[in-house]
Amino acid sequence: MRAFLVVNPTATTTTAKGRDVLVRALASETKVEVEETNHRGHAAALACRATRDGVDLIVALGGDGTVNEVVNGILTDGVRPNLPALAVVPGGSTNVFARTLGIPDHPIEAIAEILEALRARRSRSIGLGRADGQWFTFTAGFGLDAEVVRRVERRRKAGDGLTPARYVRTAINTYLTKYDRRHPAISLERPGEEPETGLFYVIVSNTTPWTYLGERPVELSPEASFDSGLDVFAPRTMHAGPTAWYVAQLLSRRSSVRGRRLLRLHDVGEFTLRADRPMALQVDGDYLGEQSVVRLTVVPDALRVLV
Repeated sequence: MRAFLVVNPTATTTTAKGRDVLVRALASETKVEVEETNHRGHAAALACRATRDGVDLIVALGGDGTVNEVVNGILTDGVRPNLPALAVVPGGSTNVFARTLGIPDHPIEAIAEILEALRARRSRSIGLGRADGQWFTFTAGFGLDAEVVRRVERRRKAGDGLTPARYVRTAINTYLTKYDRRHPAISLERPGEEPETGLFYVIVSNTTPWTYLGERPVELSPEASFDSGLDVFAPRTMHAGPTAWYVAQLLSRRSSVRGRRLLRLHDVGEFTLRADRPMALQVDGDYLGEQSVVRLTVVPDALRVLV
């Protein structure tokens, strides 16, 4: 078996020691090639090259952004037979995708899981979402959460650390001072359905949890699954009372957040978001820029992962 290891050396918890342990472990079971990334988009390019070269397994060592790039690299030429399987060793600050698959947070434990899966030939196929041409594994956001991601990325480039507390502070500041809470800009259109209008922001889930606050899972759409369509969470109000109620329900770990002015959809195959002004867009926690129209779809059994 040929394996290709993509390492993000700047990921939050990635270390040279962890990389070396992983390389030795993979070399005991496969013929392994290793590449480190050095710029944004590099992981996608490396994974695309390895896929076209016919490798059997691509291993991503890094956070959710690295995993997203590797997935987009694997699927550059679309879903087709004989694509390489994906394995993930968590190396970021949150590692939502890896945790959702049940992969241990500790790299050494994750490596042991990969070796066990390799020996047992154990894998599963998962569905993935697409936001226009960009694949995503667990979430896409249009509006508020993407604006938070943009601001956190800006602070990170300035040298600030990436922590759950920073996300919380940035989210509160964005909500209070940087986001239009009076004029909803977004509508959601589904084939054969009347448009859903008056939406302030839209968070799309391909699985659950949506994210983590430290060790605590945040389950915005608890029914979301890799085996179904996309789930939608979209408020029609940003008044302080309803917003505080949504947050309280999330933190109390209720089975589902409810509200009279909250649009929730489950298992949706495709829809289009339209905004009357450019809005921030993010996928898997990476900011993609501003757009006015985004088409979202789900592709069942798009990728095989070792678990």
